[in-house]
Amino acid sequence: MEINQIKELLPHRYPFLMVDRVISLEPRKRITALKNVTNNEEYFTGHFPGRPVMPGVLIIESMAQAAGLTLLVEEEHRGKTPFFTGIDNARFRRPVTPGDQMYLDVEILRVKGNVCRAQGTAKVDGVTVAEAQLMFVLGSKNNKA
Repeated sequence: MEINQIKELLPHRYPFLMVDRVISLEPRKRITALKNVTNNEEYFTGHFPGRPVMPGVLIIESMAQAAGLTLLVEEEHRGKTPFFTGIDNARFRRPVTPGDQMYLDVEILRVKGNVCRAQGTAKVDGVTVAEAQLMFVLGSKNNKA
């Protein structure tokens, strides 16, 4: 799935669209997606100028957006908005910097109605940089949870 297809499903837009490409996807099960981390990202101007580091919260957001795509590809969820409801066991292993390609591996642990729990891992060069359990709810088409 390329960026234009992702934009059809996710409501996020620049600078908060954090998934550039989907490499593999099994609806309601798992996804592997890619975020190209470039020096042009606006947050690098203020997040440690001179030694730019991607904020951990945006790494988590990247995993959450990938998780949301596993449900938004289904016709019954098209047009809905994934809203974060919780983050558990988040761990950051190493910095993510401009030039990195961050692979987002997310496994869906449970779906009940519009509520989802997932396990996400972000990797650069095959090394885990962050991981967390993510919870979100899919808001209705009018964007109310």
